[in-house]
Amino acid sequence: MKYDVIVVGGGSAGSVVAARLAEDAGRSVLLLEAGPDYPDPETLPEAVRDGGSSAGEAEDSPISWSLRGTINPERGEINVAQGKVIGGSGSINGQIYLRGLPEDFENWASWGNDEWTYPKVLSYFRKAETDLDIRDDFHGTDGPLPIVRREKEPWPEIQKSFHDACLEMGYKYNPDMNGPDPSGIGAIPMNNRDGVRMSTNLTHLTPMRHRLNLTIRGNVFVRRVLLEGSITVGVEVESGGEIFRIESDLVVLSAGALKSPHILMLSGIGPRDQLEEFGVKVLHDLPGVGAQLWNHPQSSVTFKVKDGVELASNAGSLRFALRVTAEPPSQSNDIMLQTLGIFNVVTGETLPSGTARISCALELPDGAGWLRLASSDPTVQPAFDYRYFHDGNDIRRMREAVRLAAKILESNAYKDTVEGRTTPTDEVLANNDALDQWLRETVGTSRHVSGTCKIGPDSDPMAVVDQHCRVRGITGLWVADSSVIPQVTRANTNATAIMIGERVADWVAGA
Repeated sequence: MKYDVIVVGGGSAGSVVAARLAEDAGRSVLLLEAGPDYPDPETLPEAVRDGGSSAGEAEDSPISWSLRGTINPERGEINVAQGKVIGGSGSINGQIYLRGLPEDFENWASWGNDEWTYPKVLSYFRKAETDLDIRDDFHGTDGPLPIVRREKEPWPEIQKSFHDACLEMGYKYNPDMNGPDPSGIGAIPMNNRDGVRMSTNLTHLTPMRHRLNLTIRGNVFVRRVLLEGSITVGVEVESGGEIFRIESDLVVLSAGALKSPHILMLSGIGPRDQLEEFGVKVLHDLPGVGAQLWNHPQSSVTFKVKDGVELASNAGSLRFALRVTAEPPSQSNDIMLQTLGIFNVVTGETLPSGTARISCALELPDGAGWLRLASSDPTVQPAFDYRYFHDGNDIRRMREAVRLAAKILESNAYKDTVEGRTTPTDEVLANNDALDQWLRETVGTSRHVSGTCKIGPDSDPMAVVDQHCRVRGITGLWVADSSVIPQVTRANTNATAIMIGERVADWVAGA
């Protein structure tokens, strides 16, 4: 059978694209997911269903790709969790639903992408969501995705201390971190309902599964996109030990910012030198594929809590975030601080008993990493390097963030909950060179990879897709996931990926 549209990847964006395109009963849509599909929400594994579980992100998780990526020369390689299950990373993440800042999208527009101004993307954020707490022009009221904020009660003691300490230090309380002014301390918007992780599998796909024109296939590994010259004709897949072709004149890659560029390169679309090195026939020389990899570096200030203080161990601990601007201010709200659970998904380790952490994230780094082909074998993962702190301004700002976290811990609000800071030590904290070395050796990462198939105008030689997310030089091939983000948003990327899915679905429907 030949399908009208094939969507590769059933993650946060891909599930949206497939569901929206299937609203037209005359369009046949095939959604392919490399991991398992769970058609019945009642059969979801606990690691997917339970919004408080981080088990899906563990290195040995059967529903994660468990890739290996390099942080920097000092830190070396780490496990990189990426969802390999229907719903994608949205089925295993912490459910933080923070939109990119208005300034992020205005930056995109200033780089020649006028379809991505804040007013234009706002309508698609609103289309996707129903905000159960805030009703105004900035929030959706009838979308499939429920958004909630867990305010002050009930909350873990350590979260209350963090909240009160930020107010004590003069930071304003922000009731809406998805509003036009996102700065200050505020409750984190989350796509969670009654403790259930509300991925786009549940919110978008589940209501559409009865449609005869929508076919969803799990455990199908897409090896490459098939082209005749510059024309898309289908995909090559592997399932059940067999390799076969599926035909379509229109393919949407939504495999995520690590897998979508990989599939492009395996298909003969990418930097000529890399493709030729591994014997992949060059069908379209596109040097920007994988050339720019953005993410949020993350460092943790750890502290010992007093006896009897209860600590949460997982995603269920999330409550509040503090957004601040580094000095001297050049881009607003480029630092985010949160108190996180004692399980560290970066290392797969649990902090010592009675120890907690404030996470410091650099939300708008200046330095980017890269992703490269490592083999012509589709089962061999691409090589990628975050290259954290090779940019001097990045490590300077992270130094400031860590010192701010240490200062917050000294607030009166922590006097009944915290015994003292454990890392970094006072000696390290007081010396720039020592602190920089500590940061390079201990830095972790968020899971917000972006930019590996970035949008851009014709004048940008490193643009992989045009601003409508069509792959340059190829007919019938689109990309719809966080890989098209030209520079990582000053927020977790899941909300933006969902918005991209909504946006691209409209463009594909009109193709």
